[in-house]
Amino acid sequence: MSAALGDRRREKIDALAARAGQVPEGEGGVSLTRSAIRRLRRDPVAIIGAVIVVVFVVVAVLAPLLAPRDPLAQTLLGQVRQGFIPGAQDGFPLGVDQLGRDTLSRLIYGSRQSLLIGVVSTVLGLVVGMGLGVLAGAFGGWVDTLVMRFVDILLSIPGLLMAISVSVLLGRNQYALMIAIAVTQVPVFARLLRGSMLSQRDKDYAVAARALGVKRSRIVFGHVLPNSLSPVIVQGTLSLATAIIEAAALSFLGLGDPDISRPEWGAMLANAQEVLSIRPELAVYPALCIIVVALGFTLLGESLREALDPKFRR
Repeated sequence: MSAALGDRRREKIDALAARAGQVPEGEGGVSLTRSAIRRLRRDPVAIIGAVIVVVFVVVAVLAPLLAPRDPLAQTLLGQVRQGFIPGAQDGFPLGVDQLGRDTLSRLIYGSRQSLLIGVVSTVLGLVVGMGLGVLAGAFGGWVDTLVMRFVDILLSIPGLLMAISVSVLLGRNQYALMIAIAVTQVPVFARLLRGSMLSQRDKDYAVAARALGVKRSRIVFGHVLPNSLSPVIVQGTLSLATAIIEAAALSFLGLGDPDISRPEWGAMLANAQEVLSIRPELAVYPALCIIVVALGFTLLGESLREALDPKFRR
């Protein structure tokens, strides 16, 4: 009797879920992850963002195989003269820069720098921000107050100004660039995780665990923290777009990697300012790469946020 009653209740729940559009008619209930994946597969915006991100990653990883020429080889330097830079021609589909280097090869290799800086800086900001968020959300009290006041100080400084200040203090190198961008990401992740953990800390399962005498560390790391990670993961996707833009901005301002053996889109954009009247395309190409890649991560992140948010499930 109890088994039949349980089956009827399960059927009613599945019927309600199907009526709300969460699962197809006739299928059982699914987890949040499977439901999010199913919704992302039906979302054209998510598909466009995912395609852009996948193409960007593939180009960055396979740059040595995809680039038609050495990005440092000044192959057509002899054709460059005062007031003239060769444009597209056989073997050079996007032409060359003012030093006779193949523009297409430099764009392809530049994607590696953007991916490396974006991923490393976002991971650093995520790790430090999550550490602060866990401290504030798990302990509360004076620990929460102290951590949040520190985070408020970081948030009071504009992100680009903070990145410029850190980059200048640490010196002009690739590692300083990553740390500078990561510092601007820390307060975002810290506040987001702290707020999510505070909302989870008073849920019934956490209150019941405390009433049963479960240790605080087990409640925090075994239950509260895993249930609080969804918005942080979404923000990580969105922060990748911000990190790529900030890396290009710092390189444009001359605070990026000084090693010319590593082409970077922001540095290419800065170098193109000298020849805008001759070859404006040299500025257009890296600018389009930055815009398209940032758009791809933004579209994917927004779609992921809606797929994981119960309010958008209808």
